[in-house]
This record gives sequence, C-alpha cells and structure tokens, in this order.
Amino acid sequence: QVQLVESGGGLVQAGGSLRLSCAASGRTFGDYNMGWFRQAPGKERDVVAAISWNGGSRYYADSVKGRFTISRSNAKNTVYMQMNSLEPEETAIYYCARVIGGGSSWRALGDNWGQGTQVTVSS
Repeated sequence: QVQLVESGGGLVQAGGSLRLSCAASGRTFGDYNMGWFRQAPGKERDVVAAISWNGGSRYYADSVKGRFTISRSNAKNTVYMQMNSLEPEETAIYYCARVIGGGSSWRALGDNWGQGTQVTVSS
C-alpha cells in the first residue's frame, strides 16, 4: 500500500480559500491517477476531483467546478487541491486516494486512505 498524508485543512470563513496537499510514499506515485474525496458527518465519502497520472486530464464534481483546482507534482509525490469560494456545506474531512475510472466516474482504488484533513467553513 501507499502511505498518504493529507494536510492544509483548517477553519475558514465562507468565501475563503484553502490549499490541501497530499504527500504519498513510494516510487510509483507517477503511475497512478489521484483524487480528492470529502466526507461530511453522516454522509458518504464522495469524489470531489481527480487527476490523471500525468496531469493531462482532470475531473471535477459539478458542485466545485470553477472554484477548485486539482494539480500534482510527480517529482514531489504530492497532489494538491486549491479550494476557493468555500461554502459552509463543504465542511468535511477531505481525503486523497489513488483512483481508477474516467470521464465522470471515478472511485478509490482499494481501501487505501490517509487520515484526512478537516476543513471547516464558517458562515
């Protein structure tokens, strides 16, 4: 398994911004598509954004299009997500994971998750 460590979460006011990072262990990071997920209390964990292994293709959930940007550095084994214009309903724990899929259908590969990073958006 790959070890994933998310960071960058915090408390922000509505309309604010955060940049999340996910550092991955291992030499094969560049072989995998990566994604960001979020899980609010009492809700399922849903994919928010995904990026192909070489960064050439990106997917965004409709709710975040135009506000979130996913990117990656294979040299640093890290995937990022810039989140702008945050809304209170986006309060959740954010996770990264290796993903498989394409188009508008992505899912996590296996059950390999980090500890997540808490994002809290106040109104």
